Amino acid sequence: MTLWIILAVMTAAAMLAVLWPLGRKAANMPVGDNDLLVYQDQLEEIGRDRNAGLIGSAEAEAARVEVSRRLLAAADTRVGPEIAAQGSAQRMRHRRMAAILGLIAILVLPLGLYLDLGSPNVPGQPAFARSNPSPNGQSIESLVSQVEAHLAKNPNDGAGWEVIAPVYLRLGRYDDAVAAWRRALALKGENATRDSGLGEALVGIANGVVTDEAKQAFSKAIARDPKESKARYFLGLADEQDGNREGAAARWRAMLEDAPAGAPWIGFVRAALGRVTGEPVPPAAGPGDADVAAANGMSDEQRNAMIHGMVAQLADRLRANGDDVDGWLRLVRAYVVLGDRDKAKGAADDARHALSSRPDDIKRVDDLAKGLGLEG
Repeated sequence: MTLWIILAVMTAAAMLAVLWPLGRKAANMPVGDNDLLVYQDQLEEIGRDRNAGLIGSAEAEAARVEVSRRLLAAADTRVGPEIAAQGSAQRMRHRRMAAILGLIAILVLPLGLYLDLGSPNVPGQPAFARSNPSPNGQSIESLVSQVEAHLAKNPNDGAGWEVIAPVYLRLGRYDDAVAAWRRALALKGENATRDSGLGEALVGIANGVVTDEAKQAFSKAIARDPKESKARYFLGLADEQDGNREGAAARWRAMLEDAPAGAPWIGFVRAALGRVTGEPVPPAAGPGDADVAAANGMSDEQRNAMIHGMVAQLADRLRANGDDVDGWLRLVRAYVVLGDRDKAKGAADDARHALSSRPDDIKRVDDLAKGLGLEG
């Protein structure tokens, strides 16, 4: 309704702008009347000056001829009252016709364009909803409202609470997220995902601080699944906030060492590790999308050759710059996977030599070698 009112006001303003100048009357002023009177006065003045002896006969005659010429020219351009009236009437007819055509254009053309290009039967939609379409054209708020209505009628639907809890978290509704995770835990029991989800929501309420209650939730998640990435990260963050930067670094290094290929959180954890160690953490070496696509079309022999080539490249890079302890650990594991334990032992020895001034990193290499059975 508001839109139509605005359109009506704009249409009225446009009509007024067209009709106002067209409706004004033009004055019927004869053209040239003032000039005729002036020239007649000049002729009489020339005669008076001649009689008084102020000018000679020749000068008087020349002035009379010039003024007479101007008088005749002004008389030729003078329009009579009846001719002016006729012209005024004709001009008014032209104005009325232009006004009618203008009104038709203002009213008909926009309406025709809207009916042709617009969607008068489609309800209005906010710009945000148009630029962020949701499934079936619904906004995220609408979908959340539907789930909330369902849960209001079915409060014991544990799956529903588990579905909406992460959505609350992404919307910044941390209190609602905590309540939803608690309901899901009560109805469906504890597991690593629900415990870590509750812990993350508690961190949100605390503005990013890993509270004791959040730590307990993450610890429960780790107890059920030692590889639960979210809990491992936040427990490392708790160590950092407690001032235990070495503990945080150890947790995050362990995450990177056994990270599955393509894990979406690798970059985030590497950045956190660089923050607590104060050292740049080089990007993880590994095959890119093009390498994977190429490998899919290879034979077993070709694929093995490609893998050996990538491992050789990693080894060459570490010999040139041996400061990357994570790279050494990957190289040792890669040789073990390829079944070349002698090269794995040699890589471990090279790592110890390159990292001789960093005992903590040497300990990580020793722990890996021991875990892989490379000692002795």
